[in-house]
Amino acid sequence: MQTNEVKSGPASIIRSKLKDYQQLMKFTLSFTVVFSSVVSYLMVPGIEFDILSVLLLFAGGMLVTGAANAINQIVEKDTDAKMKRTATRPVASGRMHIDEAATFSVLAAVFGIFIIGLWFNWMAAGIAAFSLFLYGFIYTPLKKVHSISVLIGAIPGALPCLIGWAAGDPLLGIGGWVLFALQFFWQFPHFWAIAWVAHEDYSSAGFKLLPDVGGPTKYAAVQSILYSVLLIPIGVMPYVFGMSGMVSMIIVGIANLAMFWQCVRLFREMNVTAARRVMFGSYFYLPIVLLSLLADKM
Repeated sequence: MQTNEVKSGPASIIRSKLKDYQQLMKFTLSFTVVFSSVVSYLMVPGIEFDILSVLLLFAGGMLVTGAANAINQIVEKDTDAKMKRTATRPVASGRMHIDEAATFSVLAAVFGIFIIGLWFNWMAAGIAAFSLFLYGFIYTPLKKVHSISVLIGAIPGALPCLIGWAAGDPLLGIGGWVLFALQFFWQFPHFWAIAWVAHEDYSSAGFKLLPDVGGPTKYAAVQSILYSVLLIPIGVMPYVFGMSGMVSMIIVGIANLAMFWQCVRLFREMNVTAARRVMFGSYFYLPIVLLSLLADKM
């Protein structure tokens, strides 16, 4: 009896609710997104490490990204309920009412945008607001219409780099656009690999995410190769524009070649195992590339 009371007590309810909000904002994904924003901010010439500024940019970014992810789960409530990997999300499972998720989204978006705008500048805040709108209201519903949604979604997926750069340089110098390009083109092999691995789940829910209507085909693999090739010259740009040195250029070059090779292996092998290699390799790509560029700058 006492055990059941403890399990259903206030502490347990609070833990459960916090876990729901963590799932609602997709905490791990949001953290990765904000990480690129903070690194981009610290790469701006003349910006010195300041713990308060870093924490505020992190907080503002997490709130805006969390709001966008909450909108995504509200819009895709019925779709999420059909897929194994998303059926346990709080809105899809019915543990959280749409009104509660919407209230969180609005409050998180407003507070996040104002934190960025008031502490840094309104250029960065405006880009953050645009990113939220594009992700939540354009990309999300488009996923069921056409695979061009991946192209649209890659824009808000890369905008955190521009948000971070704008926080330190509201004039948006070339460095911010270089980082944006790196993260933009990285997303195609990354996301298509995920869509390849989860193709059955996605297609059963009506999502059109792979570049070929036939699903995991040679054409889809070729597209991944093409975008990974584009990363190679873009990876040289930080060195060309004086953002980093030779060491980071070599590290970024190796990371780009590794991404390219895994995409080639996907084309040759055409199976889920090869797609998983691209997927997991892409998870390591961004931290390695961004941290090597930041280390060289500092």
